[in-house]
Amino acid sequence: MTEHRGEYVADCRARVGFDLLTNRWNSVVVYALAAGPMRPGAMAVRIGGISAKVLNETLRRLEYHGLVSRHAYAEAPPRVEYALTDLGESLLVAFQAIGAWSLEHGDRVLAAQDAADAARTA
Repeated sequence: MTEHRGEYVADCRARVGFDLLTNRWNSVVVYALAAGPMRPGAMAVRIGGISAKVLNETLRRLEYHGLVSRHAYAEAPPRVEYALTDLGESLLVAFQAIGAWSLEHGDRVLAAQDAADAARTA
């Protein structure tokens, strides 16, 4: 990472990855598409708890970053499918690593949160 006096400079490439990791829905949508190309309606059902608007925004953002491809079929009614690109599949590896870390350490994080909440209310 490029650093300048202890601060990350604006063009630090690590920021790209961190920005993608910190968005609430990016990892969820990438995980859903790991199963293969999917229509937005099927993706919303698979994910659960995501509005059509937020799903659409997330898909457009991921497409903008080159992680997702959109294929529109010339049919009536119109049909659209989304799929991970090679770049998106490579990011899936990082999301899986975070998922594995969460499985291993999630209980400890939740316990720390509970302890902090209890100390705050005591």
